[in-house]
Amino acid sequence: MFLDYVEIEVEAGCGGHGCVSFHTEKFVPKGGPDGGDGGRGGDIRVIGDHHLTTLLDYRYKRKYRARAGQPGSGGLKTGKSGEHTVLRLPVGTIIRDRDTDQIIIDLDEPNSEFVLARGGKGGHGNAYYKSPTNQAPRKAQDGRQGDKLRLALELKLLADVGLVGLPNAGKSTILAALSAARPNIADYPFTTLRPKLGIVKLREFKSCVMADIPGLIEGSAEGKGLGHQFLRHIQRTGLLIYVVDINELDISETVKTLQEELGKFDPALLKRPSLITITKSDTISESDLKEVSKHYPDDYIFISAVAGQGTKTFLQRIEQELDRQRS
Repeated sequence: MFLDYVEIEVEAGCGGHGCVSFHTEKFVPKGGPDGGDGGRGGDIRVIGDHHLTTLLDYRYKRKYRARAGQPGSGGLKTGKSGEHTVLRLPVGTIIRDRDTDQIIIDLDEPNSEFVLARGGKGGHGNAYYKSPTNQAPRKAQDGRQGDKLRLALELKLLADVGLVGLPNAGKSTILAALSAARPNIADYPFTTLRPKLGIVKLREFKSCVMADIPGLIEGSAEGKGLGHQFLRHIQRTGLLIYVVDINELDISETVKTLQEELGKFDPALLKRPSLITITKSDTISESDLKEVSKHYPDDYIFISAVAGQGTKTFLQRIEQELDRQRS
């Protein structure tokens, strides 16, 4: 099951208490204070794991704590530090503070590690308080509390190319035909209920990651249809591909609708490099296809993923655009 948003609470470990102790030894009746410091509390840490693709593990368990530090002991022994709690999250996860809505960390690199909540410091033992005027202090310090945070985890898929279009426009068919991904495909709207990723081979030794985003409708940015719950996933894509069914009554109007919805969600998406692809070209006759193509710019790509028509040009254009970005 795919899950791209959860809310959790984390609490780092408390520091261990300092110890009140006095050295005792035969023939040394007043050995002086030897109480050790408490150990430091464990941290809450996160690691970006490229093997994970969902936040499902955090759906049912919402609270995470690290171990407290152990108290100090006599003989100037410092208590053992508490164990850290490590949360492994998918690469592409953004972590926000729910109280301030500020981004704490964006795990956009594999194996990136970050300390979310720091454990409390251990308290000083009575040996720390020994002074010329107080040779036998009988006080020790309590360990400090660890950090507590209320967090929102938001996953944004990392992909080179994002397919956007109306429901049943043919996005899943494109991904299935060009990669090993197997999204659900059927002749009715909203077949795709969660984003899908696939590795698409552009040519020998060269490939890209393509994302199939669930279909948009007019009003998606306000939450209609499947809403904007999946629009966040196209914010990381380097190239947007508007996918339009050739059987739409007004292809240009459909493209405009898609662009308007993306602009309402995030105006920066309209500045993102993009291609326009007309799908299902095998559903009309060859003469009709030539007639239709006359009415649209040369940079529109007509394809049929099922019949393999135009896919070579499609992949070449993707490669050109990605190369342009990388250069």
